Amino acid sequence: MKLFIAGLDTETNTFSPIQTGLEAFSENLIAYGDATERPLNCCSSQMFVWRNAARENGWAVIESLCAVAEPGGKTTRAVYESFRKTIVDDLKAAMPVDAVMLALHGACVADGYDDVEGDLLEHVRQVVGPDIPIAAELDLHCHLTDRMVANASMIAAYKEYPHTDIEIVAEQLFRLMERTLAGEVRPVMAVYDCRLVSTFHPHKAPLRGIVDRMKAIEGQDGVLSVSFGHGFPWGDVADVGAKMLVVTDNDPQMAARIAEKFGREIYDAREEMRHDYLTIDVALDQALAARSGPVVLADVSDNAGGGAPGDSTFILRRIIERGIEDVASCLYWDPIAVRMCREAGEGAKLDLRIGGKVGKASGDPLDLTVRVRRIASGITQRFGPTPLSIGDAVWVSAGNVDIVLNTLRTQTFHPECMTALGLDLATKKIVVVKSSNHFRAGFEPIASEILYVGAPGALQPRFDELPFTKLAKPYWPKVDHPLMDQG
Repeated sequence: MKLFIAGLDTETNTFSPIQTGLEAFSENLIAYGDATERPLNCCSSQMFVWRNAARENGWAVIESLCAVAEPGGKTTRAVYESFRKTIVDDLKAAMPVDAVMLALHGACVADGYDDVEGDLLEHVRQVVGPDIPIAAELDLHCHLTDRMVANASMIAAYKEYPHTDIEIVAEQLFRLMERTLAGEVRPVMAVYDCRLVSTFHPHKAPLRGIVDRMKAIEGQDGVLSVSFGHGFPWGDVADVGAKMLVVTDNDPQMAARIAEKFGREIYDAREEMRHDYLTIDVALDQALAARSGPVVLADVSDNAGGGAPGDSTFILRRIIERGIEDVASCLYWDPIAVRMCREAGEGAKLDLRIGGKVGKASGDPLDLTVRVRRIASGITQRFGPTPLSIGDAVWVSAGNVDIVLNTLRTQTFHPECMTALGLDLATKKIVVVKSSNHFRAGFEPIASEILYVGAPGALQPRFDELPFTKLAKPYWPKVDHPLMDQG
């Protein structure tokens, strides 16, 4: 057997002011055939699973491009088309192959391409023909499109958020491919559109129970895989929204029934799953009233993991204005401020302008007199089992408020992005993190309480107000009953 593997992963916030070009990919990963021999990330780790499993079977493995960028605005047309050409040319050179497995995101938009993954899968299908199985693993924040389903043989998305099961799903997808090649199963897929645009948290009921039941039926009675694609709300594309995907063994009617069953269950629980986001001052008041700390405040609107700049100052400004102490806050993407601190050196006291640099969603910069506590390079933070770089980092303090600035735009995943600098979070009353939910895996064990804050920013959680121009179907929460109102 000969297996062809490749990866292309970035999440596109079409409302973001940040272009995703070659530099954005370069500072994360662009690997031409050797990604699985480098330090792994969320995309290359899937390819690592597939490569090792295939080699254990004695299969030949052809590894092509793996390109990963931090979420941002649209990928430039030239960059996407160049990546697509590399993958397609490598595939043509590798032909004949027995199978193709792709590590993708599912919500990538490029200039001229609203459905990058569907376009790439279509090009791959044109090369291999109708009979060669093609598998794709997607982030659960994906746009599940008809074009993807038409050109892939099987698709599976992660089920957990935070994404602690990326490698688990990769292994499951490989075993499904293995059975397909052996002639044991013939995968077919069906999708159900839930007509919901929101964020969903599998760690909480009722979704926790639904996800557990999705897992329980996989491998039973011809059900091969069940995925809930949450959708990525900040993508202005026709296919935005939550959808259920089911893969069965050559039974499309059963796949459709099960997809609708789970999809309807999620739809019926939509109000129960509605998430409350606090205003800045209400969140600070609740944190100050807590009996113990640290209380973790999630700045969901400035999450770089959703394409936001990661340099807004709205929450930090109110903390300073209110004179709140015993606070730590991270990560602020501010290469200019980091450079100034490096030049000044550890222990230096200086006037520093922090954040507010990228655009209107970043707010105004904040001018503070700070002490440089620590300057470091090479610090990583865990995303699941994978260590991810934060670039160069500086810990500064303004009175009793500690701030971590860094040079590589990324969301906050784990406390070690602060503790590695020497910060003791156990002494803090409040810890502010720029993240939507991935931070939970690392911060929940140390937090006395977690609060989600709907501050101003590029990732607004008011889903009924998002300025969609391409979504033609009614959706909740824009309308109360979108399945009834679809006409």
